Order: sequence, then structure tokens, then C-alpha cells
Amino acid sequence: QVQLVESGGGLVQPGGSLRLSCAASGSILANIRMGWFRQGPGNQRELVAVITSGGRATYADSVKGRFTISRDNAKNMVTLQMNSLKPEDTNVYYCNVRKYYSSVDSEDFWGQGTQVTVSS
Repeated sequence: QVQLVESGGGLVQPGGSLRLSCAASGSILANIRMGWFRQGPGNQRELVAVITSGGRATYADSVKGRFTISRDNAKNMVTLQMNSLKPEDTNVYYCNVRKYYSSVDSEDFWGQGTQVTVSS
């Protein structure tokens, strides 16, 4: 299995910045997609940003231009640089790893979640 350890959450003022990191360990010798999700309407997790092993990134429209996702494959780490933070960004952010076994078979692994609070 894959274990994920998140760090970097906290309290920040509107307009401030925060950097989230997630380190993966375990059985990760596969094509994996790494990224961050947060709680959305209806209690379902919504995609914030993800990045493939090849470096292709996808962002939610609400964070484009403000957040940047990157990964260090050698260290099995993914980071989310969050700039120009808004109160609406307040949420619990979950690191996610999607391990692809084939084009039609994959498995998701989740971190514990780290709280991000944007408030004055």
C-alpha cells in the first residue's frame, strides 16, 4: 500500500500564501497521479489540483492562476503552492495518490487531511 504524510496547513490572512506538501511512501512503483482535493458541496471531495507522473497538471477553475502544483519524483513528493488565498479556500485539504494498474483499473490512496484556514 501507499502511505501519505501531509504538512503545511495552517492559518493565513486573505491574500497570503501557504505551501502544502505530501510525501508518499510504500508500494509506489507504478504510474501514479498525485494531487490535492478538498471538501465540496454535498460532502464530496472536489479536485483542487493534480499532476501526472509526466508533469501534466490540472487545476480547478477556482484556483487557476493562484495555485501551482509540482512534484519531485525522486523524493515521491507533491507540493501545492497556494498564493492569493481567499476565505473561500478554507477547507480540509487531502493529498491523493491514484495508482494506475491499467487504463481501466486504478486505486486511490488518501492522506489524513490538513486544515487550511484563511481569515483576517
